[in-house]
Amino acid sequence: MRVLVAGDHFVTNDLIVAALGDVAGLDIRTLTLPWPLVPFGKVAEVDEASGDEHALIAALSGVEVAITQMAPFTARVLAAADTLRLLVVCRGGPVNVNLDAAAAAGVTVRSTPGRNAVAAAEHTIALMLAALRQIPDRDSGVRAGEWRSDLYALDQVGGELAGSTVGLVGYGAIGRRVGRILTAFDARVLVHDPYADPATLDAATAVDLPELLDRSAVLSLHARLTPETAGMIGAAELARLPRGAVLVNTARGGLLDYAAVVDALDRGHLGGAAFDVFDAEPLPAGSRLRDAPRVVLTPHLAGATRETAARAARLAAAEVAAYAR
Repeated sequence: MRVLVAGDHFVTNDLIVAALGDVAGLDIRTLTLPWPLVPFGKVAEVDEASGDEHALIAALSGVEVAITQMAPFTARVLAAADTLRLLVVCRGGPVNVNLDAAAAAGVTVRSTPGRNAVAAAEHTIALMLAALRQIPDRDSGVRAGEWRSDLYALDQVGGELAGSTVGLVGYGAIGRRVGRILTAFDARVLVHDPYADPATLDAATAVDLPELLDRSAVLSLHARLTPETAGMIGAAELARLPRGAVLVNTARGGLLDYAAVVDALDRGHLGGAAFDVFDAEPLPAGSRLRDAPRVVLTPHLAGATRETAARAARLAAAEVAAYAR
């Protein structure tokens, strides 16, 4: 069975080929994509893709199974890949695949949901703590030679997760893991997710969104971006949060109105915020977030760990093994 491994510089060809080692009878060819050394973007009609349609079409000649994280499986590519039967995408969802074209071509598409759940959940907790305790600002102050005793003033100090109410919007693989970690911190966890299985709530409590907003000292977003969830947290929702609340987003930038966030920070209604994702990426030079007070920013790398890459390769290889059987 001829297999194309189209890895990149994160989920590398070596990781995927090694994970395929237990699957017998494979004729493996490889193609290396430039991401993340070159940013991903839109290729024809698919988004968050890396690489060239021409090179991908050539590499797919005679291929029955393809594994990739970022290759642009557009309608044009899928129409040309007349022997392809299975496409495995090493990420939570196949956003770089034209799913209608794949279905029309008779190509089964699989992905690896949960591959980065551990990494993204841990990064979320790190951002919560960084925002609550204002760690980046304190670090830069010490580096600049400051040693400010006035930061012990009651109106300057941060808060604790223990005893706080933390609201999670979205309770999939990442949200559930965040909830379990927060429980270990002795936080009270509220969840809003109309699709969550009640059996997975553990110590969390399911509530509607208005109640969650009214009660949450920390609000963390973990929903997928869909037409239903786009822009779901705006000025009205932020106004419901208790004064001094902290907002964290490691999910998708489109869930949140960032202009409203900066307004809430400027007014002092939000006590802090921490973001790994944005409505425009890379963050534009003129973004108000760059100068907003009490904000922690990271460049969309919550899921970026060595373990995530290896896990994605293993999950993809398991899909190929199942197909081979």
